[in-house]
Amino acid sequence: MERRTLGSQGLEVSAEGLGCMGMSFAYGPADESTSLQTIDRALELGITFLDTAEVYGPHTNEELVGRAIAGRRDRFEIATKFGFAINPDAPRDRRPDSSPENVRRACEGSLRRLGIDHIDLFYQHRVDPNVPIEETVGAMAELVAQGKVRYLGLSEASPETIRRAHATHPITAVQNEYSLWTRDPEDGVLTTLEELGIGLVAYSPLGRGFLTGQIRSMDDLPADDWRRSNPRFQEEALAENVKLADLVGELAQARGVTPAQLAIAWVMAKGEHIVPIPGTTKPARLEENAGAADVKLSAEDVAQLDSAISRDAVRGARYPEAMMALLDRS
Repeated sequence: MERRTLGSQGLEVSAEGLGCMGMSFAYGPADESTSLQTIDRALELGITFLDTAEVYGPHTNEELVGRAIAGRRDRFEIATKFGFAINPDAPRDRRPDSSPENVRRACEGSLRRLGIDHIDLFYQHRVDPNVPIEETVGAMAELVAQGKVRYLGLSEASPETIRRAHATHPITAVQNEYSLWTRDPEDGVLTTLEELGIGLVAYSPLGRGFLTGQIRSMDDLPADDWRRSNPRFQEEALAENVKLADLVGELAQARGVTPAQLAIAWVMAKGEHIVPIPGTTKPARLEENAGAADVKLSAEDVAQLDSAISRDAVRGARYPEAMMALLDRS
């Protein structure tokens, strides 16, 4: 696996990372033993950039990652996120809290659960409208000065917020959903990142698994899968979106690759400063996803995909209304 540098601050990571959320959270049951095997296989393939968050579980995903990296921490780049008032009795609670006090509390908890003495990339998970970004980033910068965090990041932040944050302390990466069917970063975020020398970490590059072509109806999702509440997976929208997944499949077949590999390769082709972090709980899927790094798309290939999978053709918002309200669009 090749390496890429996120931003001008010098954080080098594997060109493709591994999103660990689904190993503990959101997408139905997962087997811990298989998840640990998946992380083992990731390391063998050179995928060393692991992404987790305090809210995944909450807490249980960081604990799982901590067990996976124990005794070999220096072989991984570990990213985690804070930004919510954590209530273990209400794991779906999404009340933002990026107060300096919560920044410090979250960092200490993440370090403890991960079993590490520093976090490589510490993100604000969602922008808190009640706390000036300068205060939040100022508290994050204190953690850098203390050696508890190496680099700082934001997630789902608007260009204005990114600029204000970066003026307070250099931001190394912004994590946004970015895929063939979620093109929101193209509305000003990508150009802002390029201007400021900030990397993009693209989560859900497979459209929450949809672009693999394996999800044809709601029946293909576990009963407790979060996607059952996602507007794009509702019956009417799904019927239209399946056509897009089928088109990805046709374009992939024409190139002799899988739909997942084509979708991830498209994200990687969008810029050397972009690192996708597809999630999976299975070693076989991980191996398939890793193969995307060997798929080299030309500018013409990218343009064809841009045109074929038009953002206007996607049906449904990418989150339920309450979660959409948490996105920073200032």
